[in-house]
Amino acid sequence: MPTVEQASVKTGTDAYQAQTKRYIYLLFALQAIGASSPPIIISLGGLVGETLSSNKTLSTLPVSLFNIGLALSVLPIGFLMARIGRVNAYTLGALSALLGGAIATWGVISGSFGLFCLGCLLAGCYAACVQNYRFAITDYVARPEQPMAISRIMLGGLLAALIGPQLVIWTQNLLPVPLSASFLSQSLLALIALLFLWRMRRMTAQLAAQQRHLSEQLPQHETLLAPPRSLREIASSFRFIAIAVAGLVSYGLMTFMMTATPLAMLHSGHSLSTATLGIQWHILAMYAPGFVTGRLMTRFGPRKICVTGLLLTACAAAVSMVGNEVIWFWSGLILLGVGWNFGFVSATVMLSSCYTHQERLKTQSLNDTFVFGTTALASLLSGQMLHTIGWFWLNILVFIPVTIALGLLFIQYLSEKKQPAPAQ
Repeated sequence: MPTVEQASVKTGTDAYQAQTKRYIYLLFALQAIGASSPPIIISLGGLVGETLSSNKTLSTLPVSLFNIGLALSVLPIGFLMARIGRVNAYTLGALSALLGGAIATWGVISGSFGLFCLGCLLAGCYAACVQNYRFAITDYVARPEQPMAISRIMLGGLLAALIGPQLVIWTQNLLPVPLSASFLSQSLLALIALLFLWRMRRMTAQLAAQQRHLSEQLPQHETLLAPPRSLREIASSFRFIAIAVAGLVSYGLMTFMMTATPLAMLHSGHSLSTATLGIQWHILAMYAPGFVTGRLMTRFGPRKICVTGLLLTACAAAVSMVGNEVIWFWSGLILLGVGWNFGFVSATVMLSSCYTHQERLKTQSLNDTFVFGTTALASLLSGQMLHTIGWFWLNILVFIPVTIALGLLFIQYLSEKKQPAPAQ
């Protein structure tokens, strides 16, 4: 029969697990709200830029600035979270989106290209916080449970893929100046996010208190914690390099191919609506696997799922080279989406083996700096390379980074038996 102390521990553990489930649902909602904003900029940024800019070659600059703002904000936000906590940093990010949406709206209304670009840049700062939501659950969930938890949070992107485009449709003519209300809707999304972040503040305080209570009740073991490593030491770890490269290749190639495919379809004589529908299938393929990705990682291990994702990305390039019919373009986009989900989500889970609890924030931010810096570069180069080397050779290039990422993961697998993961 369990003792009173054992019964108390079990009750406390059950309450803690129930609270972590509610926290996952909250992060799912925040992910859905936050990820609804980028489709607005991506779908309308170039169009508005072309209208406002006197130099038509700068028409895609607002979208590029959004990606640059995301990439440049990741590391500072990580240091900010270490100083003031995740919730406070996320709140500042949402406030930047609130301000950015208002500035972009006024830029459209007043015809100011500079103000519009500034608003898109601030939206990128918020996007860096949104990308960090997937890491927030790792503060309260044990490593074996992280694959399922992260996959559930990432499912918010599936809802965002519906909300973002619909907001564009509903708001494009809501104000006298066309498309201005679409960017104002970003501020509305940020206001909703702030309400959820207020709830997050209370919930994380409760989780932290429950964590402390449980740690006091459980048997304590004396451990000697190593001092936290510097960013240079972390970045030079082969384990980190292999996993970060897998993540940035998965995300970077997805952006590279996704950006180029609609242009290639138009060049092949297909309609804009056909290309747009292909992107919708692609986005569905990116997030729908989240229903099973966590279970697959739990059963087979995140490394095997990551390798599968990279191989699917290579298959997407191979399929895209078969012909110029719609079926090949769409099939390539669908394979690319599933490959991104398996590769990127698995790399996120594997990253937890690269750091101790004290190192988590700066390691997560360093990883995302590499990932989204590569993504920004991929979005800038994709269209230019399509025009320079053509669709066939652009797909051939995909095999190079995939091979490098697979090679690094294989070497890391061989060395893993000799070098254990850092203690948490």
